[in-house]
Amino acid sequence: MKKVLKYVSIGLLAILLLVAGAITVLYLSADMGTPEVSVNLNAYPVSDTNGVRTCKGSYLRQSESGLWEAYLQGDPLSRGVSMGRLSQDLLFYQEKVFVDQIKEIVPSDSYLKFLRFFTIIFNRNLGEYIPDEYRREIYGISLSCTNEYNFIGTPYERQLNYHAAHDIGHTMQEYMLVGCSSFAVWDGKSQDSSLLVGRNFDFYVGDDFAKNKLISFVNPSSGYKFASVGWAGMVGVLSGMNEAGLTVTINAAKGDIPTSAAMPISILVREILQYASTIKEAYAIAQKRHTFVSESILIGSAKDGRAAIIEKTPSQIGLFESGSDRIICTNHYQSDTFKSDPKNLENIATTDSPYRYKRLQTLLSDSKPLNPTSAAKILRDRLGVNGEDIGLCNEKSLNQSIGHHSVIFKPKEGLMWVSTSPWQSGKMVCYNLKKIFAKPDFSRELADSKLTIAADTAFIQHDYARVVAFRSLAKQVKKSIGSSIPLNADSLGRLLAVNPNMYHTYELLGNYYHHFGQFEKARVYWQKALGKEIPRVNERKAIEKKIKELGK
Repeated sequence: MKKVLKYVSIGLLAILLLVAGAITVLYLSADMGTPEVSVNLNAYPVSDTNGVRTCKGSYLRQSESGLWEAYLQGDPLSRGVSMGRLSQDLLFYQEKVFVDQIKEIVPSDSYLKFLRFFTIIFNRNLGEYIPDEYRREIYGISLSCTNEYNFIGTPYERQLNYHAAHDIGHTMQEYMLVGCSSFAVWDGKSQDSSLLVGRNFDFYVGDDFAKNKLISFVNPSSGYKFASVGWAGMVGVLSGMNEAGLTVTINAAKGDIPTSAAMPISILVREILQYASTIKEAYAIAQKRHTFVSESILIGSAKDGRAAIIEKTPSQIGLFESGSDRIICTNHYQSDTFKSDPKNLENIATTDSPYRYKRLQTLLSDSKPLNPTSAAKILRDRLGVNGEDIGLCNEKSLNQSIGHHSVIFKPKEGLMWVSTSPWQSGKMVCYNLKKIFAKPDFSRELADSKLTIAADTAFIQHDYARVVAFRSLAKQVKKSIGSSIPLNADSLGRLLAVNPNMYHTYELLGNYYHHFGQFEKARVYWQKALGKEIPRVNERKAIEKKIKELGK
């Protein structure tokens, strides 16, 4: 027996050494496709005149609305270097906020080092899936990034990996990172019969992350001129429109957890926006690319006069056209390609996506033919499917008060409205892309003040403070449970008062009382939570399980 154990131990040790050796080889041989170029940053001087930063024909300014606006031109490397030089402070802020949020979720330094090791192995060939044009642009930007976060990777590696942040959010849907809603109308559903597109981009990494929204107006050396909404360092596209009147917006879909690197969806969407002018051309580009995760890409086309949805997974692709004068996109697939797909059917059965879809159906049916102002009202809607109050920040709402931005497009006229803080509720400023690309004048306000959509003053005056208070109090309750230090009754009462129709209010109070041994109170609050609108089946089952275990 001793001999058997000895040989088994030796065998296990050998296997472990082989595995460790293989992992080490993968780590050391990782290739992110760093461009082999030499850049003299002194050749890219930055001047600042009355708040307008200039670098080799590119510009950056902050508008009166608070939005940052950039105009970029030239070859990929020059665009990237210029953008990096112009936005060095914004790049540092954006990365700090992002890394601080990661540290809040993962406070262990040793585990963060492990995550870096894992990320390098997982994305070891990411550069292969990103066209050289965009790697050069990202590399140019990275030259102006801080070295403070080199424990995560080199500036270039970090910026490349950040482009997969939206994709990674797919696998963390329980943290409310990704849950977008969008729609398009034309013909009889549009007030002037032309195509109108609206979308909420609900990507949440804390409110600070969305503080410095950036509108980029890009005049590339090849392809169409285009505008997109994102943040400093984001070369990929999340929402955008090009000079040909093609619009793109993305909505996460349910799929398998990624097992290896591929093209980040924001890079694919960038390629579509830069090189396509019709739905057919956009679909052809999407067909030839292998992507990281599953996604719906809503394509609006002035040339086609309608919109369609490209539905894509790492292994399949489909095109959904509604057959009517409107189309709705939340977070599940609708095309024949995926109608019987098990993952899609599970998504429809267990998540909030069909609920938001139904709410959009109702709002679009109840509304007169839409114009930009009525489209904004829909994007700001916080009510349930029948118009009931389902609580602030509920994932079943179209407006969950987590959105990075909302956008409305009128492709035929080249008009793009972008939301300002807070969330979807600030005024929406309008950019005329045709005028901006014909003669970009950064010495004055770029937005057309005559076309501004007014802020949602009712929300700002009555509910904004409630949202802030709810999130703060919820955080206090979780901290109290974690530290076993009780809260005073006033804090618990205020949590209930600021958001009485939200299921999570009652779930949190139930968790709190259970932790401190008040089991009957916990049962009462959990039962009340079950009477509210709960976004996902697994969340409802988790509460039911806690109630059941109280009876044991």
